[in-house]
Amino acid sequence: MTPAPSAKPERRAGVPVWRVGKPDAFLAGSVDFARTALLDAVEPAQVGQHVAAKSEGERLVTHLFESLRPGYRGWQWYVTLARVSRSKTPTVSELGILPSENSVLAPEWVPWSERVRPEDRDEEAPAVEEAEDDDEAAAGEADDAGEADADDAEAEEAGVTDIDDELD
Repeated sequence: MTPAPSAKPERRAGVPVWRVGKPDAFLAGSVDFARTALLDAVEPAQVGQHVAAKSEGERLVTHLFESLRPGYRGWQWYVTLARVSRSKTPTVSELGILPSENSVLAPEWVPWSERVRPEDRDEEAPAVEEAEDDDEAAAGEADDAGEADADDAEAEEAGVTDIDDELD
């Protein structure tokens, strides 16, 4: 006997089952509402055409708009709309900007020690800089200690006592 086929939505790798279903028809049709919400937060010149409406769950839809913002080529604005059961009033849950598959992104961060070539390094300079920094730090600590002693002496002459001294 063969098992009966199930009516589950098609599962794609890395995509939760609840995101595969059809979007809420009312929210998916609320493109103008989503655009108006986005234009309240962003200058109109930065928002392009509506790209898609994606289901995020039951009565939860995300609208995607082309980004025309300088420096964000290929990115998309998103506006997530929700509604309560039997309501015909959408609510903006969140909005923002996300990279798409065509986005220009900054390269992955690489630590300085891996980024600098051996011929770019000056072997003597770091030792000199470290020594100068150590001398400056020691001088600064000495100055701070001297200022604290002078403040304590002035306070004692004025009859001001430390609260910790009074509690002991």
